[in-house]
Amino acid sequence: MEILKKPLLTEKISLLTEKLNRYAFKVDHRANKIQIKAAVEAMFGVTVTAVNTMKYAGKLKSRSTKAGTVTGRPAAYKKAIITLKDGETIDFYSTL
Repeated sequence: MEILKKPLLTEKISLLTEKLNRYAFKVDHRANKIQIKAAVEAMFGVTVTAVNTMKYAGKLKSRSTKAGTVTGRPAAYKKAIITLKDGETIDFYSTL
């Protein structure tokens, strides 16, 4: 099972990275915190001190077309915020 799907790189997360040494990933919705911690440590060779997870449901969206209103939902996903040991970093651009 592929636990880590992709890193999330947003302005809010980059502020967390600079101030608190935290990184965010989209993860498999079936993965628990222990599996996520093991996957990050194995893939990047760092020490994880904490894992926080949250589930997001897809919001209901609608748009108007010639045929009428089309409604749907984007896919739901699970996000993990990883806190690393002080002094350790993850460089996404050279390791992925």
